[in-house]
Formats: sequence, C-alpha cells, structure tokens
Amino acid sequence: QVQLVESGGGLVQAGGSLRLSCAASGRTFSSLAMGWFRQAPGKEREFLAAIIRGGGSTRYADSVQGRLTISRDNTRNIGYLQMNSLKPEDTAVYYCAADQSLHNLVVIATGSWGQGTQVTVSS
Repeated sequence: QVQLVESGGGLVQAGGSLRLSCAASGRTFSSLAMGWFRQAPGKEREFLAAIIRGGGSTRYADSVQGRLTISRDNTRNIGYLQMNSLKPEDTAVYYCAADQSLHNLVVIATGSWGQGTQVTVSS
C-alpha cells in the first residue's frame, strides 16, 4: 500500500498558476501509475491527468489539455500537477491517486488516494 499526501493548494486569482505536489510513502512509488482528479461541490469526481510509472507517457482530460501538466520525480517519490491559466471553474478539491494499472486508475479510479487539497480560483 502506498500513502499519498497532496499539498500546494490555495487561493489564486483567475489567470494565475499553482503547482500541486503529491508525496508518496510506503510501497515503491516508481512501480505505480499516478493520476490527478478533482471534485467540485455538487459535482462528480473528474479525471484530469495521469502518468505512467516511468513518466514517459501522459494522458489528459480534454477539458484541461494545454493548461495542466503532470510530472513525477521517482527519485524523490513525488508527483506534480502544474496548473496554468486557472479559471474560477477550476475551484475544487484536488486529489492524487496511484495504482499498478494506468487503465484502471483512469477509467474506474482504483488504487490509493490522498486526502485532497483545496484549490480556489477567484474571479
């Protein structure tokens, strides 16, 4: 089992940027695919981005393509989500997750999850 802790959320003005971090401990992080999701109040959880265990391939939701960049540093057991050109509709709790299967992580949201970090974008 891997434990995940997100950080880096906060309040930012529209058009600004944030970089979220996902620190992993326990099971070897480098053996797992990693993803980012978000959930806004009253809405369903939404997939944002995922990256394979080695970091060589990524996948993004169409709604955030071009504004978000997922990356990872397996030497430090940390994953990142760089968010640019933020909009008020990006306000949500952001979660990272990790699983052996990238497909399962993205499609059915399996694996280990962090507790989330709040991102609030003001207009």
